[in-house]
Amino acid sequence: MNTGHEAEMKAAKVIRMNAGRQIAVAGHRKPELEGPSDVLVRILCVGLDGTDKEIITTPYGWPPEGEDELVFGHEMLGVVVDAGKQAGLRKGDLVTMIVRRPCHDPACVNCRNGRADYCQTGAYTERGIKGAHGCLTEYVKDEDRYFVKIPPACMAYGMLAEPQSILEKVWDEVQRIQQRLVWEPKRALVLGSGPLGLLAALTARCLGLDVHVWSMDDKTSPEARIVERIGGTYQQAPSPSSASGEAGREGPASLTDYVKRQQAPFDLIWECTGFSPLAFEAMSALGPNGVLALLGISSGDRKEDVPADQLNLGMVLHNKCVIGSVNAARKHFETGIYRLQQMEERYPGIFRSIVTERITLADVPNIDFGKVKIKTLVDIVPEDRWAEMAKAASEAAYSFSV
Repeated sequence: MNTGHEAEMKAAKVIRMNAGRQIAVAGHRKPELEGPSDVLVRILCVGLDGTDKEIITTPYGWPPEGEDELVFGHEMLGVVVDAGKQAGLRKGDLVTMIVRRPCHDPACVNCRNGRADYCQTGAYTERGIKGAHGCLTEYVKDEDRYFVKIPPACMAYGMLAEPQSILEKVWDEVQRIQQRLVWEPKRALVLGSGPLGLLAALTARCLGLDVHVWSMDDKTSPEARIVERIGGTYQQAPSPSSASGEAGREGPASLTDYVKRQQAPFDLIWECTGFSPLAFEAMSALGPNGVLALLGISSGDRKEDVPADQLNLGMVLHNKCVIGSVNAARKHFETGIYRLQQMEERYPGIFRSIVTERITLADVPNIDFGKVKIKTLVDIVPEDRWAEMAKAASEAAYSFSV
């Protein structure tokens, strides 16, 4: 409830978004419970992803209506510190947050039915990205329906539920699409070895698929070592500026060349780079009856010559399918948490390998993404204090949606 005064907390935000844009850690109003279903959460940790990089380094992101600043960050882990009488969470529960909120257009059938991830109007809001403040702060408040409980055993990697939910949504879509035929996928190709690409590779391995990862990182890189540890095949890609058939270079000259060298086709391709020429090349690389999932965001205005007739011919004659996917629903968060537990069980400590940098809130304005090896976490509360703060956390059991 409102006490009549406004307490402040610290937050990492973009200030003066419309003129003289700057990243700063500054004061921000601490939220208070207002409705009976509201939940107040103390943020423990926030993961930084490609969207946050865009917000920090480019004119990306939209502030709440009537404001000129945006608290960013959306991959969060927190603990409930207060809850309304009708909330379905209790003090001490570990939670993560669903990012997107529905539009208010009654004609948008998806938002009206709990699937804002398929909003038709584009008038949705997203915490920390579009029209609503995010999680790189000390406290957040929202309705209980926008929080997903994290099992205490997943505390060390619960902030990865959000990126994993995106991959679970893709797999959910793929299963529905491939009911069109008898499909027995055996091989997957992941384009990119950033955090999302590595999670895609881990997902493919959990699905029992032979996985190949195509990325520009060196074969001795931490990313390559992770792929090899999980039983995948890592292939370093040539530089985009390199000429085809680069003199003196071992290995394939292009993705197309790499695929031609394989003994069997790829049934599923996850495009996680956002490099648009690679997305078009992947359409050709995809095997018969396969699915290409586009997850990377292309933020520029690049123009590319493509073999349009050949792409069209291959898509038609080989029954290929291309889907774009963004955001996720509650069930994908829940499935994602279960999948993360699978990954940790099969490859103990794997998430400690993916998280290569940990910083504090004060460090955020000075972050250099060029020096980040794989994944950065922002510890709002030191990790050694999490267990004590969440000692009353109740269990949560999830499984794959049927």
